[in-house]
Amino acid sequence: MAARMPELCQENTSTGVSGMNTHPGNPKEQLGAVGSLLPSEPIILEQEGSAWQLVPRKIQELTIKGCQDPFMVLDLDALVGRHQTFLQALPQVQPFYAVKCNSRPWVLRVLAALGTGFDCASQGELEQVLGLGVAPSRIIFANPCKAVSHIRYAARSGVQLLTFDSEEELAKVAQHHPGARLVLRIQIQKSQSSFPLNDKFGAPLEACGHLLQAARDLGLAVVGASFHVGSDCQTPQSYQQAIADCHCVFEMGRRAGHHMSLLDLGGGFPGTEGSKARFEEMARVINAARAQYFPEGTGVEVIAEPGRFYMESVCTTAVNIIAKKAALESGGHRKLKYYLNEGYYGAFRIFLREPVSRIPIAVKEFPSEPSLLPCTLYGPTCDAFDRLSLKEVQLPELDVGDWLIFPDTGAYTSSMSSTFNGFPIITVYEAMGPHLRSLLETAP
Repeated sequence: MAARMPELCQENTSTGVSGMNTHPGNPKEQLGAVGSLLPSEPIILEQEGSAWQLVPRKIQELTIKGCQDPFMVLDLDALVGRHQTFLQALPQVQPFYAVKCNSRPWVLRVLAALGTGFDCASQGELEQVLGLGVAPSRIIFANPCKAVSHIRYAARSGVQLLTFDSEEELAKVAQHHPGARLVLRIQIQKSQSSFPLNDKFGAPLEACGHLLQAARDLGLAVVGASFHVGSDCQTPQSYQQAIADCHCVFEMGRRAGHHMSLLDLGGGFPGTEGSKARFEEMARVINAARAQYFPEGTGVEVIAEPGRFYMESVCTTAVNIIAKKAALESGGHRKLKYYLNEGYYGAFRIFLREPVSRIPIAVKEFPSEPSLLPCTLYGPTCDAFDRLSLKEVQLPELDVGDWLIFPDTGAYTSSMSSTFNGFPIITVYEAMGPHLRSLLETAP
């Protein structure tokens, strides 16, 4: 059934969110893509405060002001925790964060301060990360099918690690970035994921020998192999098979005269604790396969491209019900339609592609346990396709003006938003504690 937020506290919020310092200082430096300025500073939480507590307090503050616009709260301290969890489980793997997952400037700034690498897929993402002062050696241009102008930009900027999966890509690189260090992306066998990538990217294993020789004939250096089991992978054993296949590619590469020294595990790690496939199980499979095929002492560097794992659980979204309709079905059963002020064309574009419908938390107190009704959740635009799921969800009867909260909305949400129909991009409130603030102030 739908969970409910605790009762909102009734303290005075006219001077800002209670327990939060909303004016920690002025922006100090440029952080975004070229020409963009640092966004407003994060909310600095007090020692006893938490980003989760910020959500109902911000709802109360907006309600008092007569404003029901949707918003997100992004917990930067939780992001640090996800990074630490990744390193503890995979101590021999260097994370290269997938920028496409969530490219908020403060997200990238925190990760840069923590020493992560970055997986970029376009010139725009390269510009954004390089604009943080990140060294080009900490970037992999991991799009196997790149525009020529983007390859040229990588060459000018000193970004050397590039992925490829075809002869056509090799020809472009040979002409426009001959000094690149190339990584051959291979197809994955029998991986089950929420968002498979095999049809679009990756060379079949039987084609890799030819591609490696073609690179050698063009005078290009291939330094490793990569794969991607698909976003939100459900089969941990897919990593074992993929690592074994990469070992075969390493042998092919060495026979062709390449110095193979980099293994890229891609992404696919689950973003929440309740996922069917547990991250800890994936880490055990990866560590065992790495020890078998690429043991320590062989000089092989291992990297990965986590995105969803880092971001999904660190963000919470609050939306408002702006309209409602009720219908009486045969047999006297009622169905409801709720129209929200955020939808498919905003931060929830990914929802329709997910295998399980999202059920929000109703921010409302009921005198007793409420009955649940089948509900359809629509976004605010005039497109009938603007809905949050193809299936109905079970929610209590709510009213126009009530709030709903969606946890775990940090991955592929705000980064995929648009202004279709004139609706603005959702407001994001980043929050961090004083310890992280001190770390960022002392980071180079």
